[in-house]
Amino acid sequence: MIGQGQESGYSLRNKIYQHLKNAILNGVYKPGESLIELKVARELGVSRTPVREAIRQLELEGLVSSIPNKGVIVEGVTEKDVEDIYTIRKMIEGLAARWAAEKITPEQLKELKDILDLMEFYTQKGEIEKASELDTQFHDLIFKACQSRPLESVLSHFNHFIQRARLVSIKSIGRAPYTLEEHKKIYEALAKRNPEEAEQAMINHVEKARQNLNPYLKDKKVF
Repeated sequence: MIGQGQESGYSLRNKIYQHLKNAILNGVYKPGESLIELKVARELGVSRTPVREAIRQLELEGLVSSIPNKGVIVEGVTEKDVEDIYTIRKMIEGLAARWAAEKITPEQLKELKDILDLMEFYTQKGEIEKASELDTQFHDLIFKACQSRPLESVLSHFNHFIQRARLVSIKSIGRAPYTLEEHKKIYEALAKRNPEEAEQAMINHVEKARQNLNPYLKDKKVF
């Protein structure tokens, strides 16, 4: 429950919007499911007005649709969305890795190696949930190392939008060890401060993750 408290209308609307967006991206609300304004308001302990405004924002982003005589329907993340986002990810994450190879600090390299070592530890133990969290940390640190606020902001938005697809990818049977090896290649290129190698290693990693999603997209049970 969010509750209204003393917050401004914008702040409350934004909290509701973020809550609903996360719920859609994480599969709490499934594609084709109705998003009922009154029910959401009751569940969150708020009035209907900020819920209506939050739903309007979700509609602008294409995550829900207003259909006559049916109400608001969840669209979720479509197969085309995933195709588009992974194509964009290859371009901008490749660029981030290139810039990180030029700008990463010794402290950030050490932190990246520590994350990699922990990821190897949890992958070997079969604790894929923990390995997945470390996967996100690994990418986030590279984004910071590229020292570009606009690029980091764009990347953060895309990773939030695709988080469910990434989780499905790394959790699929046999994928985690390959992810670890791909991360090692990215780290080695960064440690050598080789921009071209770092960019290509990142592009290969994102493409492999995308290919890994093919069976799940065809199955259409996870998006």
